[in-house]
Amino acid sequence: MDKLTGKVAIITGGAQGQGAAEARIFAAEGAKVVFGDILDAAGETVAAGIQATGGDATYIHLDVTSEADWQAAIALATGRFGRLDILINNAAVLIPRVPIEDRTAEEWDKVMGVNAKGVFLGTKYAIPAMRDSGGGSIVNISSIAGIGQSTHQEPAYAASKGAIRIFTKVTATQHAADNIRCNSVHPGPIDTEMFRAAFAEPEALANRLARIPMRRAGSIDEVVSGVLYLASDESSYITGTELVIDGGALSM
Repeated sequence: MDKLTGKVAIITGGAQGQGAAEARIFAAEGAKVVFGDILDAAGETVAAGIQATGGDATYIHLDVTSEADWQAAIALATGRFGRLDILINNAAVLIPRVPIEDRTAEEWDKVMGVNAKGVFLGTKYAIPAMRDSGGGSIVNISSIAGIGQSTHQEPAYAASKGAIRIFTKVTATQHAADNIRCNSVHPGPIDTEMFRAAFAEPEALANRLARIPMRRAGSIDEVVSGVLYLASDESSYITGTELVIDGGALSM
């Protein structure tokens, strides 16, 4: 359990679900973890749990749409640990699906703000710190919504996740010379709080799972193992790519 020994990582959306699992596993793998969210009480609880098991994790309030919050998170990581090696842009929001003509501009801006602008701001402020550290790995959590199955996707969410996909490739190509890698992860339906809320009705859940060859939602651990791989030096020759973890959904 030492894939990230000596590494310093920042993780967003770390107060619950996949982000919290990433914080726990990264700390168990030897990383010094700074993770943020807007759910402060839950975030502090996750940090205390990691520390109780011997991990090194610090929680910070981080609204990913705020430049000031990003600057504070980067400063915390580099000021305390002297470097930044890993950024996991995990924070996201999902809203109920409606026809495009019924989506409000305010709802669109909220989704794009967290899901796309948040990734941009994190990358913007992480790059100089990673360059000073001699390089690093950025992993952006996108979705299969950013690639396909368009008939079934919520428009704002799909657009934001598609933006992450191409932004990842641009980041990878423009900063390869800085020894900064950037990859995206595209989960299908994963058993998280967000997924359960979106498919609370049994019929809706059954219809969603019917569009997955494996006929089940993925687990958080199945996604985090892929994120860990891309964050670690085991993937040192991988950049600008997309890792799909979807039970075969995009093959349908």
